[in-house]
Amino acid sequence: MDNISIARLLDETAALLEIDSADPFRIRSYRRAAEAVEQQTTQLATLVNEPKQLMAIPGIGKGMAANIVALLTTGTMPLREELLLKYRPSMLELLRLPGMGPKSVALVWSALEVSDIDGLEAAAKAGQLAKLPRMGEKFAAKLLKGIEDYRKNSSRFRIDKAQGFADTISGMIREFPGIEVITPAGSLRRGRETVGDLDLLVTGPACEPDVVAAAVEHVAGLPLIDKLLAKGQNKVSFTLRNNLQVDVRLLPRASYGAALQYFTGSKMHNVALRQRAIKRGLTLSEYALLRLEDNVIVAAASEEDIYHALDLDYIPPELRENGGELEAAAAHTLPVLIELGDIRGDLHMHTNESDGRDSILAMAEAAMARGLKYIAITDHSKALAMTNGLDDARARAHVKRIREVDAELGGKIRVLPGIEVDILADGSLDLEDATLAEMDIVVASVHTHFNQTQEEMTARVLRALENPHVRILGHPTGRKVLSREAYAIDIDAVLRRAAELGVAVEHNASPARADLTDLNLRLAKQHGCRIVVDTDAHATEELGQMRYGVTQLRRAWLTKADVLNTLESAEELLGAMRPKP
Repeated sequence: MDNISIARLLDETAALLEIDSADPFRIRSYRRAAEAVEQQTTQLATLVNEPKQLMAIPGIGKGMAANIVALLTTGTMPLREELLLKYRPSMLELLRLPGMGPKSVALVWSALEVSDIDGLEAAAKAGQLAKLPRMGEKFAAKLLKGIEDYRKNSSRFRIDKAQGFADTISGMIREFPGIEVITPAGSLRRGRETVGDLDLLVTGPACEPDVVAAAVEHVAGLPLIDKLLAKGQNKVSFTLRNNLQVDVRLLPRASYGAALQYFTGSKMHNVALRQRAIKRGLTLSEYALLRLEDNVIVAAASEEDIYHALDLDYIPPELRENGGELEAAAAHTLPVLIELGDIRGDLHMHTNESDGRDSILAMAEAAMARGLKYIAITDHSKALAMTNGLDDARARAHVKRIREVDAELGGKIRVLPGIEVDILADGSLDLEDATLAEMDIVVASVHTHFNQTQEEMTARVLRALENPHVRILGHPTGRKVLSREAYAIDIDAVLRRAAELGVAVEHNASPARADLTDLNLRLAKQHGCRIVVDTDAHATEELGQMRYGVTQLRRAWLTKADVLNTLESAEELLGAMRPKP
């Protein structure tokens, strides 16, 4: 049994424990073990008689080592067999549906003996779910929509997840001597919110034609491969345990630029680029830009050479969607896109005062370590009871603590007091105006009543914008990537009014939200909206999500000047925002 198979069985066991309402610590221990096993370059089958070496792996204790030995010697382990007697493997997929937590999965199994998505869909359509506790007709309707979305999206992965897999695989490939550069191509390189598969382009001395065979064998033997689909002279295709397909191409340095341009795409961008080449007596492929008359290579080693040979400025990957970028490159009018290093502050984050994990000081120090000059602490307001949201008294006390931390840091970074205040169903705000007046940054967001009509939701948000204390409209469409569609709202009307009032609109950098979309952001710029990009971080490490937010801003053709939190100081930022009443 290989490492991938061991990891899969451990992960399945964790999911079955979830359905069985087991101790959360025990569930996490199986998940940690699955992740640890998947990352090992040494096949654990070679350590079956070496339990101490197994326990030397982080995340593998004595009990888990015994489980792994059982898997290697018998193909299973007692706990997994015990759980499979109670439940079925197909029930694991039900956990991926909205609203179907472990208790709900256990309920539909015990009441209806439903164990898979098809059976659950049939039960919902037959009205059987509506009769169960905690469910009802609205739940069934929402679940049916969730099943539809799941089937549509199940083959795609969020950008951060795809990037994580790309980083892990690249690290393993680099263990082979003579690998110099590994670049993700395709939709990941273009920064799209979701990725269907991974293209990794590899070059270096090990990829030259006379020696590439050994490098191919190294890639084909990576321990995280679930199924090896193909192995050619310079390409290896495989799937991971989650069914993500990965194509690794090992390329000589002389043609790396042409391949990178070709496999980055998009398809329509490449079609337009090839047509431009033909008009100039050239032909463009994944191997080179050639002169048609004599097949002489004009450019191949770098993307810059290819674009310049076609009388174009270099086009950043995020713009390659055939949305006017070729025309702008020909006219030398491409914008200088915003970069991560341009960001000076983060205006939306949470601490352990509401549903965050870390303290005010910890968030400030982590932001400072990332080079930020100012942040705003914006914990939730009381309407979100599940987040331990702040009422007026707690909010005012929190402001005092934030200002104390700001003073303690002595100007090394500015820490601004703020709040993420809920926009209630009627458009009023969740805290008193007198409380909001004490805040430097008020982010107003919708978190409930997503099923309102477009007219109701639009009127609700527009009313909230009229409150003079609101400075930022948070995640304006409420969508969650691959898990929840945007609520019905006239985003054009909202952006127009925000621009008129001077309320900034937020692009939420969290890859789970990525809201506003790149198209929304282009519309916001057209309307003259003030734009901010925030992480919505709930822990210090989530401040790193800013990179994904900046990627979406780049896809929207935004520059440093288009984004408020590129301003150098907190004073400049506050002066450029909607004036406080």
